[in-house]
Parts: sequence; C-alpha cells; structure tokens
Amino acid sequence: MMTPGKASDQKHAVANLSNLYRIFTVPESPDSTLGRIDQEISQNLNGFLRNHIVATEQDLTIIEQGFSSPRIPEQPTFVSDYTEFLLDTLVAQSVHTAAPGFVGHMTSALPNFMLPLSRIMTALNQNLVKIETSKAFTPMERQVLGMLHALIYGKDDAYYQHWMHDPECALGSFCSGGTLANITALWVARNNLFPADDGFQGIAKEGLYRAFRHYGCEGAVVLISQRGHYSFGKAADLLGIGRDSIIAIPTDADNRIDIGELQATCDRLKEQGIRIISLVGIAGTTETGNVDPLDKLADIAEQQGCHFHVDAAWGGPTLFSETYKPLLKGIERADSVTIDAHKQLYVPMGAGMVLFKNPASLSSIEHHAEYILRKGSKDLGSHTLEGSRPGTAMLVHSALNIIGRKGYELLIDKGIGIARTFAAMIDADADFELITEPELNLLTYRYVPAPLQALLPKLPAGELAAVNRELDALTMQIQKVQRAAGQSFVSRTRLSRPQYDNDTITVFRVVLANPLTTPEILREMLAEQKQIATEDPEAAAIVAGLLESVAED
Repeated sequence: MMTPGKASDQKHAVANLSNLYRIFTVPESPDSTLGRIDQEISQNLNGFLRNHIVATEQDLTIIEQGFSSPRIPEQPTFVSDYTEFLLDTLVAQSVHTAAPGFVGHMTSALPNFMLPLSRIMTALNQNLVKIETSKAFTPMERQVLGMLHALIYGKDDAYYQHWMHDPECALGSFCSGGTLANITALWVARNNLFPADDGFQGIAKEGLYRAFRHYGCEGAVVLISQRGHYSFGKAADLLGIGRDSIIAIPTDADNRIDIGELQATCDRLKEQGIRIISLVGIAGTTETGNVDPLDKLADIAEQQGCHFHVDAAWGGPTLFSETYKPLLKGIERADSVTIDAHKQLYVPMGAGMVLFKNPASLSSIEHHAEYILRKGSKDLGSHTLEGSRPGTAMLVHSALNIIGRKGYELLIDKGIGIARTFAAMIDADADFELITEPELNLLTYRYVPAPLQALLPKLPAGELAAVNRELDALTMQIQKVQRAAGQSFVSRTRLSRPQYDNDTITVFRVVLANPLTTPEILREMLAEQKQIATEDPEAAAIVAGLLESVAED
C-alpha cells in the first residue's frame, strides 16, 4: 500500500509558493492517477465501484491502522500518491450503497448525471447563507422549496408568484438532512407557542423558564409515536425541554400511532397544565415504512390548538404517485413537513428540507446581523439553523427537472411494487416469516424453519419467549455472515409484535428504493440466507437446537 508523503520514485513534494500556486491553477492531467480515476467514474461509475470496493468485510480495527497518526504532515504529498492511498485505504473499504443487493438502509444508486453536476456545484463553491455569496443559487433554492411546497400543499400558481421570492418570508428551510429539518420544525413550533406578549418579549429572547412562568404552564411536550425518529430526542435536548418531554405514544398492530392512547394523553396533559409544542405524524417510519393516520392527527392538532408536523423524510415523495399518494392523505393539513432529498429524490447526501404551510412561520426564528443577513434581504441564512451551506439545492433542482414528476411516479410505483413482490416471495417460502407487510417500500421478516414456524402459535408464553431469543440470535448471525460475504446486505431491527404477546423480536429489515434491484436479486438473497442457516456452523447449531426442541415436543 502506498503511504501518503512517499512517492514511488522516492522524490518528495516540497512546500513552496510556486508549487502551491500550481495546485490552484493547473488541473490534473488525464493520464495522472486522479485524472484516470475521474474519467473512470465519469464513464462507468458502477464499474469503478465494483472494481475498487472490496466485497469481503475487513475488521474495523485493521482499517483504523491506516488512519492512526494524529500528526499533520509537515511537507505536502503528491496528488497521485495520495490518490493511491485513498484507493487502497478508503475506497476499498467503503460501503457499496449503490449495489442492487444493498437493501438494508435508505440509500440507493444515484443517477449518473449527479456526478458532473456535483463537480459544477463544487467548482462554483457558493455559500447559500447570503445572497452576496450565492446570487442565482438563492432564487433557485427558493424555487426548489416552492416546488416541494406545491407538491405537499398544492396551492395555485398565483400563490407561489406572491410568496416564493418574498424577502420577508420563506416557504421552507433547506438543510443537510432530516434531523436538522425536524429540529427546525420544532424550533419554529416552540417559538410560535410562546410568542411575545404584553410584558414578555418572547421565548427566543427571554428563554424557557420565563416563557413557562409568563404563560402559566407546567411544561411543554412533543407527542409522537414510539416509532418516531431519534432526531426528535436531539431536538428536545437542544430546545431546552429535555428528552423526557418527547412523549412516545404506543402504536397499533400496524405500527401506526394509537389514536385512543393519543387522545387520552392529550386529556391528561391538559389537566396537568402542560402545553403541546407539536403533534408529530410519521409518513414512512424508519423501521417499517408505515404511515400514521395523518387526517385524524390533523383533527386532534386542531382540537388541541397545537402545531402539526409530519416527518415525511422517507415517504414524502410518495406524493408523486397518483396510485399511492392517498396513503399520505392529511399531509396537506400539516403546519410543517420534512422531506429528505437524499433518500427518494435520489440526490447525494445530505439534502433535507422542511416546508411550512404558512410562509410567515419561519419569522419566529429569524436572525440578522449587520455584516450579513440584513433585514429585508432575501438571504436564506436568516431562516436556517446552519450558517454556511453549499448549493445542494442545485442538485435537487436538476433531479426534479431531469427526472420530472412522471419519472418519480414510476420510481415510487416500482419500489412499492417490488416490496409487495418480495413480501409474496417470503410468504411463499415455508422457512421465512413475514413480520410486517409493506405499506410503502419497507418490510421486515425473519428466518424460521418450517417445522418450528408451525409450532410457534401453540407454545406457552414462557417457552415462546425462550424460542424467540434463540431466533433473535439466529437472525443476528445470518445478518452478520451475509454482510461479511459482501454479496448482499439487509439490516436488522427489533420490533414488538402482537402475535407474540408483544414480545420484542429481532428481524431483518429491507428497504426497496434502488431502481436497479430486481426480484431475481431478492430471490438470491433469500437463498443465501437459507444457505447460511444450514451451512454456517454457528447458525446451523442454533437451528439444530431449535428443531430438536420441536421434535421433543
């Protein structure tokens, strides 16, 4: 392996102004290492990834050895030498998230046009905090926010002509991902819940304690189902209400928020003098892909007089599909909605957005400074948690135009269709158990040998729990071995299931959004899992023990 700072001909790069000037002004030649890689990526991205990312998994402690020195090199390194180091040490041990068999997480192949467009974005190096450092990128970002706002809320063209470029308002906020989008939504909701009042300058100026005292409340909470994303805990921490103020409402058998439990919680909070900052609905839970009953949640939010936020980081693009958008009915009633473009809009990490129904909502978190973000300007940084930001909206804009609404509809329909095909495949195999049906394009399942599967409903509670613990170990071992083999990848999670007395079990989790994933690839993935269960010594021992217990019964 080539080490940074060591050239193959034993010559060393030298730091001087002439050489430094060169790296700012002279591009890499096409026949240099970096030049050849650039061409290879441009001409055949999938081939580059297949050739340079190794299939077998290496222990992380070994990988860490290549990144063990804390010292910044005293002298520079030749670009070609450093590129060789990256290929050997970084690229080789990266995750092939674009592979059609990588179906364990919410990442996917990217359209090929994203690479050259990303180079344009990088070359321009615009800073979206301020119009003086972004110029045309600012109206483009405002248009992207308007396009997604229209997808959700469906206002007419006159509405967007009025509000999209209004310097006093913003239809949404662009950020690096769903976590910051959700934090921004709750930040706005909190500030609007405790606004300036007679004798009170507002929570943004006077803080949480004085806000509670002025408004005579005993606390403030956020209501969300137990399938809510961990980002809401971060938001509660940052906003000063504490993580215990995120109240997780139990879910029903379909992993949707339990409306009866929610209503009872609201009644209890009212009696205790506790205010609701926001009621949160989920459009595509991270673990199972289910959608909360958004219309019913909107009704409850109206009754309680609280902010209604929908976390549609995953499921929001379902609105492109005429067939499946009714699954998100009620999202248009939300006060704010999170969408991640780096998920089902197929742009690179990280591009998130939060859209607001009321264009004036973001004014509650507005910040200004004399040298930047002046009041009345169209600076986007005045409404964002982040300061300096890249022009990632350009990539979203390109995707929306090049793929188009119809293109996204085809991609969404394909993903949900193949998820249902895979669910039927699992159901048809006696050695697999489908745990959660796909509502969107996520599902969960586990390997359970047919003789044992037939017996599970008949087992007494104590024995059932013991068998499930063994099945948990089997699921983890199969997933571990399959991941290390590098041919395909599924993730795993833990879910409580009604059919097992709400016992929490470990299951495989599959996300089907990659347009390159085929039913044949999924069939091979199941076959590989079945093979691991019978041929891997540790997995086979668990299976043998389980089947022996069945035979004894």
